[in-house]
Amino acid sequence: MNYNEARLKTKTMENFSCKSCEVCNGVACRGEVPGVGGKGTGSGFTRNFAKIKEVMLQMDTLYEAGVIDTGIELFGTSFETPIFAAPVGGLANAYNDSMTDYEYSKAILEGTLRGGGSGFLADGIAPEQFQGPLRALKEKEGRGVPTIKPWEDPEVFEKMAMAREAGAMGLAMDVDAAGLTLLADLGKPVHPKSAATLKTYIDQAGLPFVIKGIMTPGAALKALEAGAYGIVVSNHGGRVLDHTPATIEVLPAIKAAVGDKIKIFIDGGIRTGHDVFKCLALGADAVLIGRPYALAAFGGGSEAVESYTRQLTAELVDAMRMTGALSLDQIDETRVIRESALGF
Repeated sequence: MNYNEARLKTKTMENFSCKSCEVCNGVACRGEVPGVGGKGTGSGFTRNFAKIKEVMLQMDTLYEAGVIDTGIELFGTSFETPIFAAPVGGLANAYNDSMTDYEYSKAILEGTLRGGGSGFLADGIAPEQFQGPLRALKEKEGRGVPTIKPWEDPEVFEKMAMAREAGAMGLAMDVDAAGLTLLADLGKPVHPKSAATLKTYIDQAGLPFVIKGIMTPGAALKALEAGAYGIVVSNHGGRVLDHTPATIEVLPAIKAAVGDKIKIFIDGGIRTGHDVFKCLALGADAVLIGRPYALAAFGGGSEAVESYTRQLTAELVDAMRMTGALSLDQIDETRVIRESALGF
């Protein structure tokens, strides 16, 4: 089952909250939080999608042909593609209760790993929302990245220990989840975290640590100072703060600030392998994709997740072939151009 077949299947599922749009651009679900929409006017979500489409590819086929290589090493592990599933939690509210957190994470990890990538796993209020993904992670020899929400310190330390025990190849914290006020309403508040606090977590994690929710060069430098292995340029899919820039807009300045001193992931509005290429060209090492992977998992399980991963990678290869980049390190800003620079 491919991605589109899985998406169409979710449209027939009972009580499925997501509208499963043909184009996942945030327009139809504006303001649907809880849910999968963007907060308030929804501009954080819709802008992510729109601005990445304003980056054009520079076609150039005058080069010596060779084998195209999409491989990358991250977390001390080799992957065939720089494409990862983003952490998606709150499944019952955002989608429906047809999959448990364990079943969802299993489908994501099995599919992405067979497709050559991997996935970041989610966290939540109920113990199962972290334990279920960890169970799936253990079954895949730790080849995924648990993502802890910015809880109170005792819970953070406890969950870091659980991730280590599960053999995780890395660990993340989505500090942008500090804007999820629903968690506080349900009795589990989340908090902003200082660079000093993050350094304490990183020093004790015992794993490569990724900080998700970086949207400014200053924040990226704080993450670097704290000793993070990587950052995710992310506005939490537009679900935590209205009127934010798109992630693709802030990526170049963040890359300029930290250079190659830290791994840079990005999410937000990435829907095709051509979008992946654009992100790599403007400074990312790898990408995370959320909502489409959720539709693939709910509608077609690991089979659709694998198919979607392979589809994205094939599109990335197409973009590389037609721009003269034979490997990921050859994808740079000279191979893209902003629509505004074309003068039309």
